Amino acid sequence: MRYLPLTPDDRSAMLAAIGAKTIDDLFVDVPQAARREGFVDLPRVAGELEVERALGAMAAKNATAGTVPFFCGAGAYKHHVPATVDHVIQRSEFLTSYTPYQPEIAQGTLQYLYEFQTQVANLTGMPVANASLYDGSTAMAEGVLMATRVTRRNKAVISGGVHPHYVAATETVVHAVGVETQVLPAAVDAEADVIGQIGPDTACVVVQTPNVFGTATDVTKIAEAAHAAGALLIVVVTEAVSMGLLKSPGEMGADIVAAEGQSIGNALNFGGPYVGLFACREKLIRQMPGRLCGETVDAEGTRGFVLTLSTREQHIRRDKATSNICTNSGLCTLAFTIHMSLLGETGLRKLALLNHEKAVATRDALAAIPGVEVLTPRFFNEFAVRLPRPAAEVVDELARHHLLAGVPYSRLAPGAGMDDVLLVAATETTLDGDIKILASALAKVCA
Repeated sequence: MRYLPLTPDDRSAMLAAIGAKTIDDLFVDVPQAARREGFVDLPRVAGELEVERALGAMAAKNATAGTVPFFCGAGAYKHHVPATVDHVIQRSEFLTSYTPYQPEIAQGTLQYLYEFQTQVANLTGMPVANASLYDGSTAMAEGVLMATRVTRRNKAVISGGVHPHYVAATETVVHAVGVETQVLPAAVDAEADVIGQIGPDTACVVVQTPNVFGTATDVTKIAEAAHAAGALLIVVVTEAVSMGLLKSPGEMGADIVAAEGQSIGNALNFGGPYVGLFACREKLIRQMPGRLCGETVDAEGTRGFVLTLSTREQHIRRDKATSNICTNSGLCTLAFTIHMSLLGETGLRKLALLNHEKAVATRDALAAIPGVEVLTPRFFNEFAVRLPRPAAEVVDELARHHLLAGVPYSRLAPGAGMDDVLLVAATETTLDGDIKILASALAKVCA
């Protein structure tokens, strides 16, 4: 049975109300070349079984991360997610809960968001964290907007080591309000180059560690230079597990931390949904985007949780809001919190150390191949290598032999002039045999 909620009279009344004669009038701004004539080339009718078979056949053409040796990273990492995580988040009280518009009756949701904030604050070394954002890239964009509000300046200086997709997402968001972005050329190990670009109009300096090439950097001196000029330092982290081993952004003087939480509790999922981590200095809290959950007691002295700050446009007048973020990625946040609770501090440190050890073993194996040059001087679980051939060609050739060798940098930044650079990541899921397969295959295609 077809479901048609609107009658022809309903449609006519709606069109008349907006001053349109026909439905086609709503699409006048779409170029004719972009319009499709007729139906999509799909069967008009198919049973559920037939659809499952067709889609299954299409999906089988993919080489998935769990079925072949896998060395892709570049902002999305393959980690083991304990079965407990999926079991708990699929409980009905979690799976169906969403944004607490009436927070006083959403105590369970508020409590796990409060615990999440505590974990993120501890992980980043910052005094306060919010109840999450969409993902790492939009967290960076929100950080830049926040810095312009705090400093009342209008320029962001962005390191050449920041993930190109994060840069693109940020520029898309901030250009509409007139924020200027100065993006330095792509560089494997040049986070400190931003120091020379800081001026009296600089609102913030954005660096990433480990950066998109895997280089881990102590950004303390960058923080000092930014603060001396009255600017804020934003530290981007795309691999949250790295904070279990490396010095935290807070220890290095960050004012704002924008990170991706996918690595903890969330599988790759074809690119999402993910969860953005956002933390800042306490003095900046009232300019922080999103929401902040707090702990209190009720009239009877019983522990309870409240929405302490709600600075997004759904809670207050739009002109008073710090952000138009409309979700807190609640289910991904919960998955993060459960996984972190299972790991604890000791478990996270052990997991981070295992990641580094696997990456070192992979680096050593590839460095021994003639024609392969390791570019990243110090790293966590990812590094860049230069190949004697375009990296995209190598990846495509090895993929045909059931090996996903990494991410060509040219896929992230086609015009950067680094077509021969390959990003290689190894995690606790990487087997010693996988490393041998990668080294042997690269030796053959690079000979």
